[in-house]
Amino acid sequence: MLNIVSYNVNGIRSADKKGLFDWLRSESIDILCLQEVRAEENQIPEEKIKSLGYSFDLNPAQKRGYSGVAILSKIPPNQVTKDTFVSTLEGEGRIIRFDFSQFSVISLYMPSASNVQRLGFKFEFMHQFQSYVDGLKKEIPNLIICGDFNICHRAIDIHDPIRNQNVSGFLPKERAWLDDFINSGFIDTFRYKNPKPNNYTWWSYRTNARDRNLGWRIDYCMVSQNLKSHIHKAYISADAKHSDHCPTGVVLDI
Repeated sequence: MLNIVSYNVNGIRSADKKGLFDWLRSESIDILCLQEVRAEENQIPEEKIKSLGYSFDLNPAQKRGYSGVAILSKIPPNQVTKDTFVSTLEGEGRIIRFDFSQFSVISLYMPSASNVQRLGFKFEFMHQFQSYVDGLKKEIPNLIICGDFNICHRAIDIHDPIRNQNVSGFLPKERAWLDDFINSGFIDTFRYKNPKPNNYTWWSYRTNARDRNLGWRIDYCMVSQNLKSHIHKAYISADAKHSDHCPTGVVLDI
């Protein structure tokens, strides 16, 4: 069994102070995809990571204290690729890919959108990412994409779908894009295994939202359709509180 987890840590240094690596030591995670690392190479607690038996690579953003993705893996990758799907979006620190002999894992940090300009950037990123993945599937049929998509897919994935219907992250066009992405050959592993509502991966720091479970499910572990029979379980670890997000994972029998 292979346990793969996605976690937006909202700053790895901050999460470290909140016990991230103590938590990781207590878990049986084979591959951990991190988003919003917000650190440079020399700011990563590399010794802690190595002491837990992980290979590690980081794709930081050019802008300091911004974005950044990483993958920790107990299986050494054959190849590591960073931000290559479109040159105009490089330097954002939003994509890293580990290639293994039987599959590839991507850690993805989709842009959020607080205004019209950022919404345009987000849609451009989404469009280019879809094209990148469409091409990648031709050479790598077993793809696992873990990350913060910054989109709730359906009403079941958000605590108040009516009031948030005009908020970025739950806009009809964003949700339609996620529909198309999944229909292009992927499985939302958590929803495939867990049909119940009130399961979220992000809560605002305001209005005591986490304690009240007023959340959004915007973090996903997506797998290629041909891995469907290999999905053993999928889960959300809402008790892990090192960030405004929590981990979500999938266990595959590969």
